[in-house]
Amino acid sequence: MFSAAVPPLLEGGAVLSAAVHRSRKYVTQQEKHFLHVNPLSPNRGASDRGRVPVFLSTEMEDVIPLPVTEEGKAAKKRFRSQKPDPVEEERNRRKNARRLAVLGAEDLAVQRLEAQVFGTEHELLNRLEQEEEERPPGGCCLEAEHEGESESEGEEPRRPRAPAWVDEDDERVGEVDMTHRYRRNLVRGGAESTMTTERLQQRMREEFQKSMGGTPSWAESSHRRRTAPEEEEEDDDLLRKTGNFVGSSESLPSGILKMKKCLHANSARPSEDRLTTVQFHPTAQVVMTAGLDQSISLFQVDGKTNPKIQSIHLERFPVHRAAFSQDGESVIATSVRNRMFYLYDMMEGRVSPVHSVRGLKETRVKEFSVCPDGGALLLTGTSGYLHLLTLKTMEVVHSMKINGNVSGVAFSRDGSKFFTNSEDGEVYVWDVRSSRCINRFADDGCVKGTSIAASADGRYLACGSQSGVVNIYSQEACLSSANPKPLKAVMNLLTAATALAFNPTSEILAIASQAEDEAVRLVHLRSLSVFSNFPVANRKLLHRAACLHFSPHSGFFSLANNKGHAPLFRLLHYSDF
Repeated sequence: MFSAAVPPLLEGGAVLSAAVHRSRKYVTQQEKHFLHVNPLSPNRGASDRGRVPVFLSTEMEDVIPLPVTEEGKAAKKRFRSQKPDPVEEERNRRKNARRLAVLGAEDLAVQRLEAQVFGTEHELLNRLEQEEEERPPGGCCLEAEHEGESESEGEEPRRPRAPAWVDEDDERVGEVDMTHRYRRNLVRGGAESTMTTERLQQRMREEFQKSMGGTPSWAESSHRRRTAPEEEEEDDDLLRKTGNFVGSSESLPSGILKMKKCLHANSARPSEDRLTTVQFHPTAQVVMTAGLDQSISLFQVDGKTNPKIQSIHLERFPVHRAAFSQDGESVIATSVRNRMFYLYDMMEGRVSPVHSVRGLKETRVKEFSVCPDGGALLLTGTSGYLHLLTLKTMEVVHSMKINGNVSGVAFSRDGSKFFTNSEDGEVYVWDVRSSRCINRFADDGCVKGTSIAASADGRYLACGSQSGVVNIYSQEACLSSANPKPLKAVMNLLTAATALAFNPTSEILAIASQAEDEAVRLVHLRSLSVFSNFPVANRKLLHRAACLHFSPHSGFFSLANNKGHAPLFRLLHYSDF
């Protein structure tokens, strides 16, 4: 197709125009007639039909248009004024209808397939009506399907999912050598020198779940991960609220203790020698460490960096025990070979040595306990002596004696009574005001006592022995009975139980032995069972613990070990420090 408006030829018939020069298209004199003839016109002659049209340049600004004649204007007007022919339109409509009928005709194979899948039209309508009648009112097909799935789940469990991949080499090996250094940690007895591949896979799966605190959510099957309607409603209520979502339940669950290993409490200044004391401040988010390197250090507890606040050095004074006063304003420290002890006033930054105490005839003072009322210290002397010392006048007001040497002291909740454990295996109950022994009983099965601790709520009393057995008693029975029976005998330690500590909520009892690495256990008091995930199996994190302590609201737990470190753990059940 080409335009009917063609520029006139120049004289001589050699070149059309300047635009034709740029497009390099040439037209001869013989083709003048052909360029002026409409190629669509039916009046074209036979001589014109074989000619090839010449396309001119599309740059219209250089093209000179032909003048429009009167005949062209009349033809254009006649073309616009033509009206549609009704007969022609009817003929075209019938032709289009026949074509649509041909396109809409269904193939025989398609009709057969529809009949096999849906049935005939009558059968399909009947089936739809029947399903509409069986559908419960107010429900939908999707809900009915979910109900059917839940019922089927309740009747019989789903088959376990197939593994993502299978190693063909595992099927070929029937027995696995368990003496290999990579598999020694999975052996639980000396007889397990070999193990089948199935048993080894089960053992590895159990160890993984134990270290993860149970089966992780991504490893559970899809029907177990499906949330119950009640849980979905609780989630919706939770999403409608803002604020702090961290909170503790009413009671601590047993079995698995949710906890997180943090940076060592004294990582900013590790001790150069064995640590003997770790203790949290009663009111501030501060922890104190002391040891045989003759120093006492204070650290801020945040679980991430634990920056050092202050550190003091006591010349020729290896610290055997240090403790905060009841108000938390000072620190009392005793040594291994001296009868002298130090008072460190943290508010004024003053360190005061106490060389002598009026009425005290001991050659050395190692162990002591701070009275809950805050005004006195209970010093442990030699040959079974106990001395009650007032901090105000620095003099002994009462002295008491038991049979054998004192191995531990623990105060009751209100401070009116205290318990002492002797190396002879007997427990004494004393009244502080009158300094009289109000009860005495033998620790069940104990030959030599090593430690003692009392819970803050006044319910439990724990006594440790040289054999590693820790007996847990009821304090009420210990105050009234001459032969109380323990509620539980914890036998998870194989060496002497040298350290005991209850948490402030009286839900956890920490026990430890200084004679063996990783000999630390946490006891759930409500069920009187040991948490299975502490310490972490096959990993040396704790070493030999000499002292155990919990933060004021049980949010953190720490211990002092023989490596000069204070491992710190965050107990996730408790939301506060």
